Amino acid sequence: FSPQRTYIFTFLLSSRLFIHPFELMAKVCHLCIEQQRLNEPLLDKNRIRKIAPKFLQLLTEWTETFPYDFRDERMMRNLKEMAQRISQGDEMYRKNVQQIIQNLIRKLATLGQYEEVLAKISATATDRLLVLKAKPQSIQRDIVTVCNDPYTLAQQLTHIELERLSYIGPEEFVQAFVHKDPLDNDKSCFGDRKKTRNLEAYVEWFNRLSYLVATEICMPVKKKHRARVIEYFIDVARECFNIGNFNSLMAIISGMNMSPVSRLKKTWAKVKTAKFDILEHQMDPSSNFYNYRTALRGAAQRSLTAHSNREKIVIPFFSLLIKDIYFLNEGCANRLPNGHVNFEKFWELAKQVSEFMAWKQVDCPFERDRKILQYLLTAPVFSEDALYLASYESEGPENHIEKDRWKTLRQPIEGRV
Repeated sequence: FSPQRTYIFTFLLSSRLFIHPFELMAKVCHLCIEQQRLNEPLLDKNRIRKIAPKFLQLLTEWTETFPYDFRDERMMRNLKEMAQRISQGDEMYRKNVQQIIQNLIRKLATLGQYEEVLAKISATATDRLLVLKAKPQSIQRDIVTVCNDPYTLAQQLTHIELERLSYIGPEEFVQAFVHKDPLDNDKSCFGDRKKTRNLEAYVEWFNRLSYLVATEICMPVKKKHRARVIEYFIDVARECFNIGNFNSLMAIISGMNMSPVSRLKKTWAKVKTAKFDILEHQMDPSSNFYNYRTALRGAAQRSLTAHSNREKIVIPFFSLLIKDIYFLNEGCANRLPNGHVNFEKFWELAKQVSEFMAWKQVDCPFERDRKILQYLLTAPVFSEDALYLASYESEGPENHIEKDRWKTLRQPIEGRV
């Protein structure tokens, strides 16, 4: 019996709601050794040949699809021990096993490098934030001078999205819902923040992009400049929609809808908002994001029949994807009334996650522009207070609440200058 890939994926994805991956690995290895009597002094190579192809298939799937499980040294230990036993059966098995382990080590090294880059980026971004709180108007460069073409900016945003998506492991979706057992002292597995680090980094990117959009709009002193930046971002958002990059599109819209931006009535009066209204309609949350879900299905359909990477791009609105998976997980029990595992639930969970897996593997077809990427990832952004302050400086407070807030916000800055 050789299980299908979809079955193995579903099993490995959902098993972690019941058992640590390293425990599962240990059980599988133990079963193989027991059943085929692989620990006997006189080893029958035929017994190894009986089990090896199936075990290698499982190992290939596990290391390719859930490589991050193997950051746990207990997993690695089991893998190497079992690999050694299988290698005794045939030279071909030895080569297969070596290949599996090499690919895995390469993947884990790449992940390590990516995490270092993320740490560097967040360090430079936060350092600059402090300077801005003191002088909101002290920035020289803006997004339009770095990239005056909205189409190019949408393409560079897509680069960032696809790169960050590519590092999210499918298990991170499930790991986020694992309720840590208070009696479980195993810090290295479920208590490890790295288990959902890439997923969190991606959500942080969404928030950063929203704040960057709001910062760029609130920064210019002149009204016509602010209006121009709003129109620029509307064009960027529209191009994101055309590309199938719904996550950047939603981040841009949420940046434009932040109170410090939406209160700039005189600025918005100068903007041709028809295009923006269409985009807002597409991402309208009513009826459980019906319009967006329709657009997403269209993009997913296009992706299936695509001839080029350009048409294959589907970048879902990520927070909603997580919410859907969360509700599926919370809304259905893990076990049926008779005590059996609710496999239908996990089948559905795996279906949603594997669709995402296909989307995240698309190579970005656009040329990279390092200067623009650098700006998008590290340019200073205002905190919420700095945004309000810049907004009030541009268009004065309109009521008592705004006046009081403005007064409070100005105090620490006037005190420091």
